[in-house]
Amino acid sequence: MISKSLIPLEPASPAHICPLDQACSYLEAAAKELNLNQGLLEILSHPRKVVTVSIPVKLDDGEIQVLAGHRVQHCDVLGPYKGGIRYHQAVTLREVSALAMLMTWKCALLGIPYGGGKGGIPIDPKRYSIGELERISRRYISELIKDIGPSVDIPAPDMGTSAREMAWMMDTYSVNVGHAVPGVVTGKPLSIGGSLGREMATGRGVMIIVREALADQGKSLAGVRVAIQGFGNVGGAAAELLYEAGAKIIAVSTGAGGIFSEVGLDIPALKIYAAENHKSIVGFPQSVAISNADLLALPCDVLIPAALENQIAEENVNRVQAQIVAEAANGPLTLEASLSLEGRGVIVLPDILANAGGVVVSYLEWVQGLSYVFWDEERVNREMEHLMVQAYHRVIQQSKKRQISLRLAAYTLGVGRVAQALTDRGLYP
Repeated sequence: MISKSLIPLEPASPAHICPLDQACSYLEAAAKELNLNQGLLEILSHPRKVVTVSIPVKLDDGEIQVLAGHRVQHCDVLGPYKGGIRYHQAVTLREVSALAMLMTWKCALLGIPYGGGKGGIPIDPKRYSIGELERISRRYISELIKDIGPSVDIPAPDMGTSAREMAWMMDTYSVNVGHAVPGVVTGKPLSIGGSLGREMATGRGVMIIVREALADQGKSLAGVRVAIQGFGNVGGAAAELLYEAGAKIIAVSTGAGGIFSEVGLDIPALKIYAAENHKSIVGFPQSVAISNADLLALPCDVLIPAALENQIAEENVNRVQAQIVAEAANGPLTLEASLSLEGRGVIVLPDILANAGGVVVSYLEWVQGLSYVFWDEERVNREMEHLMVQAYHRVIQQSKKRQISLRLAAYTLGVGRVAQALTDRGLYP
């Protein structure tokens, strides 16, 4: 059993599943399969650094509000920390600790020289003006200025943040050090060193992994029935790319509800409709309303949960009828639900593989920023696809070799690479 004595203590989430406990369960399972010694397991189970900063901000009405900002740096044995910054009211230290750990395994699995990090501020960004969000972002990054940098920790957008926030953060860091530092964050606007292909990267990675899984069954994307929970940056991009490849997108959803069409949705038209209706998709012509819960239970070839964690759990896993489940979100399946689906012969494409396209293109953006040589979108997509396909086949080979699930195969590869690097580097002092 992993000791959590060094992991931030705070009241557990009211949800019945703690993301940190689940992340540690995955680590323990991989460590058992790899026969890691207890000392290595203890090192890998604890974040190297946990930073919580105070963020005083003056609101537009003159009121002073003090927020808390977190940054968890899990492991840098392979390279600088890498991970998103999220603005969401449910952000906790437990959550960002779990996500930082998962990012470590994801980067190792993909073979990119990063360790895992994650950060966030527990706010609802919709309740703040643009000016307030800028002041929050700039103060947050200035408080972390000694803990980030292009060779130390490279933040990126996440839930509730975007290229806009990354621009503010890059500028704040650059002003403080006295010169432009495009490599300090990724996911930036193109005008200040962002990468072509970054906006669609995570959704493109999902499409690639689904395509490869279907190819292993002798199928193509043409005509495949796909249901997608979530129509934001990831789910929307995946829907668009799968549609272009000939898949039939029968259902999509947002937090406000979803829509279904037996003959398939016109995704380009739906994106226009959503843009005109403030991201709402309900009421789209030639579709019927459907709940998020019912979307997960639709008969389909591929189900893509691209929204929040713990969407498929013990209470609803028996309703899932998909043949392939691709985890586009972080942790959309509980461990018990994943085991249940695998026991029924459902292919579960784990999140640290399926949604890794974003961090891969972030890495490519970082490389471009450090070299001041920028690539066209075709090259970015080609480089990303190469890394994603390689990782997929490594997971398949590991699964067959060890006779284990794809999830456990992915974790043994990620955890194993970090454990080997830690062993080779040794323990200081």
